[in-house]
Amino acid sequence: MYKGVVLSVASSCLFASLYFYTTLLSPLGGDAIFGWRMLLMLPLISLFIVVTGEWQQVTQIFLRIRQRPALLGLLCLSSALLGVQQWLFMWAPLNGHGLDVSLGYFLLPLAMLVIGRVLYGDRLSSLKKLAALCAAAGVVNELYQVGRLAWPTLVVAGGLPLYFMLRRRLATAHLGGLWFDTLLALPLAAWFACAEGGAAFAEAPRLYALLLGLGVLSATAFMSYVIAGRLLPFSLFGLLGYVEPVLLVGVAIALGEQIRPAQWLTYLPIWVAVGLLIADGGRYLWRNSRQLVA
Repeated sequence: MYKGVVLSVASSCLFASLYFYTTLLSPLGGDAIFGWRMLLMLPLISLFIVVTGEWQQVTQIFLRIRQRPALLGLLCLSSALLGVQQWLFMWAPLNGHGLDVSLGYFLLPLAMLVIGRVLYGDRLSSLKKLAALCAAAGVVNELYQVGRLAWPTLVVAGGLPLYFMLRRRLATAHLGGLWFDTLLALPLAAWFACAEGGAAFAEAPRLYALLLGLGVLSATAFMSYVIAGRLLPFSLFGLLGYVEPVLLVGVAIALGEQIRPAQWLTYLPIWVAVGLLIADGGRYLWRNSRQLVA
């Protein structure tokens, strides 16, 4: 379990470092960075799958497509949903939306909680109900202050649950599914990567090494995340997922963004909600550990 905790925290740190890393890739814009990231991730993910002996997950999806060609269209939708998130993650810190995206990641588990209750009939503990009310208070304040939630926040909090639900429906929530999501995004990624031509590389030759680092960081973060998910109990894995948005807030503030005074009534209730979910998960883990001991 210790190894799983280390890998989970490491993946959160790596994803947060990618948030900052994009600022080193000037004069490339967010679109081009997204393109290069996807192009470089595929061979590294492929190598990892081959080395770990899990290539059968990829071949099984190929066989399923042969048997049911309509599956390819749904896989393209899955790839598009992930691609939007990958693009936004690269674009946001360069365009002053780092805090908006981090808020989306804070709202994500709460959005999943609501979806689980409405669509899957999940039962909610008293702490989860209280967390949902606190989060709702934060959202209401943001709507009152601004009139709307920022679109990057909505894309993360609304788009990722759709992606997870689709992967669950398609039975592709594994490395083979991630490989296909990345593969199907390559045409658009290549277009983004080549759109700026070679001018940026002529202006900043360091980009060759930095882009290689981008690919390694991205692939390592994803692989650490996937392995941690296998080694840890589901609840503990979910709790450790809250490390990433905390780090993203820190990176966004380090890059010059600020939480306005009126926004504290948005962030504080949502952070309280996250704290309640952590407490609820910790209580669940403690009960399970006592049952195992008994």
